Amino acid sequence: MKVHILDDWFDTLRDLPCFEKLASHDVTVWTDHEPDPDKLAVRIQGAEALVLFRERTKIGAELLAQLPNLQLISQRSVYPHINVQACTDNTVMLCSNMHADTPSYAAAEMTLALILASYRQIPQQVASIRAGDWQMDVGRTLRGRTLGLYGYGRIARAVAGYVEAIGMQVQWWASDDGRARAQADGRRVAESREAFFATSDVVSLHVRLKPTTKGIITAADLAAMGPRSLLVNTSRSGLIAPGVLEDEIAKGRIHAAIDVFDHEPMRDVENILLTHPNVLPTPHIGYVTEDEFDLQFSDIFDQINAYAAGSPINVINPRA
Repeated sequence: MKVHILDDWFDTLRDLPCFEKLASHDVTVWTDHEPDPDKLAVRIQGAEALVLFRERTKIGAELLAQLPNLQLISQRSVYPHINVQACTDNTVMLCSNMHADTPSYAAAEMTLALILASYRQIPQQVASIRAGDWQMDVGRTLRGRTLGLYGYGRIARAVAGYVEAIGMQVQWWASDDGRARAQADGRRVAESREAFFATSDVVSLHVRLKPTTKGIITAADLAAMGPRSLLVNTSRSGLIAPGVLEDEIAKGRIHAAIDVFDHEPMRDVENILLTHPNVLPTPHIGYVTEDEFDLQFSDIFDQINAYAAGSPINVINPRA
């Protein structure tokens, strides 16, 4: 098959072991981002299979209508960036492994890194010494503090193991089903949603973005957080209601460590989430490691080979 890989910004995939799985295909790798659907359609006109890097490129009806040769889109995890109905209407099969056996340890490690970096002011201290100064302020210790994990999934449970190893207490909030599973596993679940936000020194979000979870974190939730508490988001920006985090940060009351944004790549250098001293921003690198890519794209390439062999797997829209 003629396979086009989009948005491999650092041309990483060619050097990973999983790339051998595409040896029998005609592969084109695009190392930049083209947001314009008309220009992108010209680029990938001959593509029979399209490989996506998570949500880096939106796949809508306008683009799909210009790709008569396209048969398959292969990716991993959730797909809010893809118009599934348009895929079906254009007889394009979408395959996405939604039930991987292992959590993203890269995302879990990134969560821990952001918590540590925020509490110990690592970016600010580095900037200070590089500017010829010395210590710029006094950080805080995490041991004995409480981490509130919102969402009872594999990544959140990995984070819990990490922070418990350094002496933090963990409490949970999630959907009704998630809280029930947490309680069945002997985990500490907060007495109420308000208590969860009010009594957590750090709140970290670990929920999949879907219609029922969009904007699930509200202004009332953030207002309930204590002064100097830290909100960490390595999941999806859409979990937080629009403008709510920006408004709360502007008050200078809480801190945030943010790896995800409403618009990516984030180019608005005047945005308060990039400029406010209470925010530690990173450019959506939670899952961006060689090891994680090899794991994820191994699944993605397996889906291409299964389709080419006439036995597609992880099909989202079987009507296609």
